[in-house]
Amino acid sequence: MRISRRTFAAAAVAVVLVPLSACGSGGDDGGSADASGKVEGNITFQTWNLRANFKDYFEGLVADFEKKYPGTEVKWIDQPAEGYADKISADAAGGTLPDVVNVSPDLVAPLAKAGLALDLDKAAPQYRKEYVEGAWASHEISGMTGTYAFPWYLNTGPLFYNKSLFKKAGLDPDQPPKTYDEVFSAALQIAQKTDGEVATLANVPTIEDFGRYGVPLMNKEGTGFTFNGAKGVELLTKYKELYDAKALDPQALTATPESSGKKFLTEAVAMNPGSALDLGNFKKQAPNLYKNIGITDQITSTGHVNMYVMGVMVNAQTEQKPAAVAFAHYVTDAAHQMSFAKQVAIFPSTAGSLDDPYFTKEDGTDETRVRVAAAKSLKNAVNYTPVLFSEQMKVELRNAVARALQGKESPKEALDNAVKACDRLLQQQG
Repeated sequence: MRISRRTFAAAAVAVVLVPLSACGSGGDDGGSADASGKVEGNITFQTWNLRANFKDYFEGLVADFEKKYPGTEVKWIDQPAEGYADKISADAAGGTLPDVVNVSPDLVAPLAKAGLALDLDKAAPQYRKEYVEGAWASHEISGMTGTYAFPWYLNTGPLFYNKSLFKKAGLDPDQPPKTYDEVFSAALQIAQKTDGEVATLANVPTIEDFGRYGVPLMNKEGTGFTFNGAKGVELLTKYKELYDAKALDPQALTATPESSGKKFLTEAVAMNPGSALDLGNFKKQAPNLYKNIGITDQITSTGHVNMYVMGVMVNAQTEQKPAAVAFAHYVTDAAHQMSFAKQVAIFPSTAGSLDDPYFTKEDGTDETRVRVAAAKSLKNAVNYTPVLFSEQMKVELRNAVARALQGKESPKEALDNAVKACDRLLQQQG
């Protein structure tokens, strides 16, 4: 049960696959971490697939910064979604990484290990208090000290459910599941009442689902994964029960967030995660679903929902460190994050911004209801996906889950094998 990163302005994230250890010594910030001094000089700023929809916004941002700091010049470049991670990897290896870079936490990790991401806890500690604690912590890296990017925009979302399908299965459409046990119980009832025609969920569990379930994902040293413990096995065993009962969509093994969304749109599944952006699609493409849409909180056993976070990293090797840090902070300060959040359905990571009436006052529309609920949950949300959990590791976990659901391995065997494979990949990263 997860919200896709398709709800971000940027596209889904891929990990930097090319080893970066030759680019610098791990943990070294590539020189002095001191970012004090006069803000001047020319810097480059790279975003991730944002020019098409937000050209005017970023051009205005750059112009305002240059006006505030005479003697600075910011060259804005935007890279397409496809191949973004490869582009960063190539630039890092070739010494052409921009001064300020739009990243996600998993892209920061190899750059930080290579000494290419500036440690903001050393270079700009005065800014930490300006951001939501969980957002700032999202760019910390297990096994290293420091924070390696300013948090930028956040996202999370509710769980949507189909009231009509709940009612047909004898469930109270106004009392949606609040816990994992209630979700699993409702799913089994819906499958039984519809003879397996209607599934409740359309996605297999991912690493963030294990995190929300309360599974310890990684040791504190950042040297090994731990999601194969008793709690992890328990969750996968529950999903196996759903799969066997057809309460989990049979195509879940190969589903994407987009395909799962279509299943919900066509009323083939009863529940699906989403965001405020989805409500407009429901209204336009599936008016019958929109009429029967239920909105409930993201399911979590920890008291913390999952957040997706984008960041802005400063290249530790930049020759214009004061200007690069100043600009990265400028892009992500409260005023500019608030401005950006009103242009697209994302949320600011700055402390206090989520208390703005825009995120707290309802006006009777479902869109506002979702925005207000999401903003409230983000105040203590966490990014469950470990920053060291690469795309290859996600594939290993997905394959292991598939083997368990199909009965080829027990849940315990499957997760043990996934942890072994992920630990091996982790050693290769180092």
